[in-house]
Amino acid sequence: MRFLLFLVSLPVLVPAADPPLLDRAYQRMYNFDFKSAQGLIDQHIGQQPQDPLGYTTRAASLVFQELDRLSILQTDFFLDDDRIAAKKKLKADPQTRAAFYWAAQQAREHADAALLKNPNDTAALFSLSLSWGLTTDYAAFVEKRQLGSLTYAKTSHSYAKRLIATDKNYGDAYLTTGLSEYLLDSLPFFVKWFVKFEDTKGSKQIAIEQLKFAAKNGRYLGPFARILLAVAALRDKQKPEAKDWLGGLVRDYPENPLLRHELEKLR
Repeated sequence: MRFLLFLVSLPVLVPAADPPLLDRAYQRMYNFDFKSAQGLIDQHIGQQPQDPLGYTTRAASLVFQELDRLSILQTDFFLDDDRIAAKKKLKADPQTRAAFYWAAQQAREHADAALLKNPNDTAALFSLSLSWGLTTDYAAFVEKRQLGSLTYAKTSHSYAKRLIATDKNYGDAYLTTGLSEYLLDSLPFFVKWFVKFEDTKGSKQIAIEQLKFAAKNGRYLGPFARILLAVAALRDKQKPEAKDWLGGLVRDYPENPLLRHELEKLR
């Protein structure tokens, strides 16, 4: 009888549920398994066609894939200001370009519709901030429209600030604001006269603090914040710190060949 009571008192072991589809998609994306990421994104959109995050994630996957193909994600690119500022357009894949701009537009349309129902919809605000941020990256790095991309960057930043005002602990939003601080700090003095970001000082210290907050608390963009922190450390000649950031990323995303390669270069 005591044995039966003991069995009844044991906790019921419930199998752990799989992470949501978009979380799994970002996991595959950071492992550079873009095909699997797209499959998971398609499943999410099929189940929730009105969710702007599905289209935003599709846009993110397409941009990361194209930047990787064009060797833009390598740290050597971001350490060479001349390469960043070069005006020669890269040979973009036309199908990827069309698919990206379509996904970004779909994200914005669905996010706008969600905000009409609830102006404080955090998923919608995040989708708008990220979709404009991705458009900034594509315009600046692939299409080489650096100055033109600043308009997109300011729009992305504005939505991120609005998101933080709604939820100050929304970690992913701080990647955008941190990037804005870093970008403004890096701009030539005469350009700063014409470029204004809302509540942004152009402080590298604030930029690093916000990127670290995103790295710790970001649900989707935390790993990307860690990559940016590694790049920032290398630009500041802080090799040990860069190795720490890249080492953690390699442990978390062992299938990513670029991360392993970048870490090996520092050894």
